[in-house]
Amino acid sequence: MAERVREELSALAAIFCGPGEWEVLSRSETDGTVFRILTKAEGRLDADIPLQLVFHLPVDYPSCLPGIVVNSDCLTRAQCAAVKETLLKQAETLLSEPMVHELVLWIQQNLRHILRRPETRGDISATCPPAARPAVDDGWWITLLHLDHMRAKTKYVRTVEKWASDLRLTGRLMFLGKIILILLQGDRNNIKEYLILQKTSKVDVDSSGKKCKEKMIRVLFETKVQTEHKRFLAFEVKEYSSLDELQKEFETAGLEQLFSEFVLGLVK
Repeated sequence: MAERVREELSALAAIFCGPGEWEVLSRSETDGTVFRILTKAEGRLDADIPLQLVFHLPVDYPSCLPGIVVNSDCLTRAQCAAVKETLLKQAETLLSEPMVHELVLWIQQNLRHILRRPETRGDISATCPPAARPAVDDGWWITLLHLDHMRAKTKYVRTVEKWASDLRLTGRLMFLGKIILILLQGDRNNIKEYLILQKTSKVDVDSSGKKCKEKMIRVLFETKVQTEHKRFLAFEVKEYSSLDELQKEFETAGLEQLFSEFVLGLVK
């Protein structure tokens, strides 16, 4: 498997990290990799349509098109076929570059236009269970990331600050000894864009001083911001002298449970 395909799969796993959002179905040196992504896209009736997208990346990908299968309880067979055909046409414009995330973002933004075509119109409300049609707005999300290390700390910190600013994310970059945490708040799609940058950019250096990509980031926690959670007004870099000081930061933000479940284990 080509290195950039491995990097793409690693980035996708970090982006689609919610329950059931990502699953590798098979992996072979001769047949390539098959995986499933569960996502949602806005449909004709201002309702979120759940989509199951199965991608097959042949060994020659991205020099050739991926295989795509589209399924949804809210769409007819003809509508799923139309979505697949349109995705493959879009994929033709992206040949030679990793494209899966681009395709997922594209269908999230364009599904409603496909469903407005005369040949794909249908009564979505008749096929989509009410429970599968939540409100369109995902709202404000919070994600906690753990970094293993920063060798080029000054440059790394400046880069993280720039990404957060560009994507209108707030939160904290937190240092406690060797523990490095990034707490992000903002639009869920913007947080996912941040994860792509974090996984695909040469943001640090390796032990020989050569620029390298971040390969050891972990998503510890992701959830929609609740009423008890404080909304950060800015993105700040902070260094803490003690575990108690770091704990108070989480408690002030209404994140005591997050701290006890995911941060304490990093100290032990």
